[in-house]
Formats: sequence, C-alpha cells, structure tokens
Amino acid sequence: MIKLAVCALALTVASANTDTSWLIFKAKYNKAYSGDEDIIRRFVWQSNLKKIEEHNELYARGIKSYYLGENKYADMTTDEFNRIMNGLNVHKEPGKYVSGQYKAYLPDSVDWREKGYVTPVKDQGACGSCWAFSTTGSLEGQHFNSTGKLVSLSESNLVDCSRKWGNKGCGGGLMVYSYQYVMDNKGIDTEKSYPYRSAPHDPCKFKRADVGATQQGYKNVTSGSEDALQKAVVEVGPISAAIDASEGGFAFYSGGVYDEPMCSSTNLDHAVLVVGYGNLGAKDYWLVKNRSVCLFFFFFVSFISVVC
Repeated sequence: MIKLAVCALALTVASANTDTSWLIFKAKYNKAYSGDEDIIRRFVWQSNLKKIEEHNELYARGIKSYYLGENKYADMTTDEFNRIMNGLNVHKEPGKYVSGQYKAYLPDSVDWREKGYVTPVKDQGACGSCWAFSTTGSLEGQHFNSTGKLVSLSESNLVDCSRKWGNKGCGGGLMVYSYQYVMDNKGIDTEKSYPYRSAPHDPCKFKRADVGATQQGYKNVTSGSEDALQKAVVEVGPISAAIDASEGGFAFYSGGVYDEPMCSSTNLDHAVLVVGYGNLGAKDYWLVKNRSVCLFFFFFVSFISVVC
C-alpha cells in the first residue's frame, strides 16, 4: 500500500513538473494554444524532448558528435518544420568554379567571422526564406571585401521583390535567382531601411536611395566537390550552399559537429552560408551560418549546388 502511494505521488510530481515546463515553454516563445490544439502541441513537444534527451545520452557516451536542445521549434513535427522552414527550390547549373588540384596549398582552417565578413545570425521566422538569408550573407561578405564596411542587407527585399526572377517568397527560392535580381535591379536595400518580416504576401518596398550593396556577377562551384568548395571559401569568402536539413536532429542542433549518417548530398532542401572550415578532433568540418536559434554549425556533411 505504501509502495503504491509513493508511486502515485511520484507520478503526480512528474505530471506537475511537466505542466510547469509546458507553461514555461509557451511563455518563453510566445505560444498560445487552446483546447485540442494545446493537447496536440504538448504531445509533439514532449515527444521531441524525449528524442532530444535520448540523443544527448548518446552524445554523453561519445556515440554522437553533436548535442541537441529545446528551442522554439520543439512543438513542431519534423514534417512541419521541413515544410515551413526549408524553402530551397533546387535548380542545378553547370559548375564553373572548378578546383581540386590546389588542396595541398590551402590553409588548414578558415573563419571569415574573424576577418569581419559575417553579420550576426538572423531569424527567418515561420517562412521558407532560407535562400534569401544565404544570398544576403554571401553579398554582405563580398561587400565587406570590396569596401571594408559590413552592411546588413535586406532579406525582405528579396522575399517581396524577386518573384519575377523565379523565387516564391515564403514558398521557397534559390540563391542564383536572387543574385540575378540584385544584378538586374542594380542593388539591394539595407536591413535597416527594409527590415525583415516573415510575411508571405508583402508588396515590394524597394527604394533606390536605400541600396546597401550592388553585384556584378556570380559563379557556380562544381556541384558535389568539397575540394572546389574549400578553394572557393579560401579565395572568395563566405559561400552560399545547399544542404539536406530534413533529418529531425537538425532542428534542435545546439553544439558539436553535426554528422548525420542519413544526410543526402542530392536531396537538398535548405540554404545556408559556409563561412569557413577546420578540424575538431578526428573530424574535418565546415563552419556554417544558419538562420535563427541554431547559431553557427560545425557540419560534417557533403555539400552540392554551391554558389559564390
């Protein structure tokens, strides 16, 4: 009888703790649910927390090379996250920035953040605009290289104004379409003058007087060649890249080297910015700027369809 009472008390305490944690999560990330939706979202959140805990146990035992953490996406399923956040519409073009034979002469590590080429991590919100953030990141780096000034450029300028060039706003897009828009438009506005909104149907508000950077051209790195990517990162600066971000652990990455065995080098759904590379222990990695809470990733994956 005493054992049953203790067990019941433990379950009650656990339930109370979970109730409190759920309330804290919703308050922290400004979530508001009611009725059945609250029940469903709480179930998804609890399921994701269990996955995070199980993964981190493997990390603590040295089996996984990266660890996860709760963030604002914890009440979303993997399918929802991929559908809403990973808005890259892949379009392959022949590679022009060919390399590989010079690898022995390249430095062991590069980090363009240390040289002033990289703006702080931004937040794309609930919008499939990763392609716009990848584009502005590469243009910001090249603008700094040319002028010595780091200017944050407007993603919303691209989201709202480049549909005629093939992009689809929050419905996805591609960096090469964005580069072409900036070239044809003779510039892109600054972030300060055209701040970001994760809104799918805002009208174009580009102003010529607020242009923060222009662009003369772009080149494609040889698709699938990490040697070519390495050379481009060294010689050019931060490089736009397409990756597979569909695996569940990607959304909750918190630290370490992201090494996902199921990662594909052909099924690509997310745009990021490669800002360097190096080695951590036994792993070579790419240093990647990603949107929102994930900060800077250390990736151990294969890239394809890269543009500079």
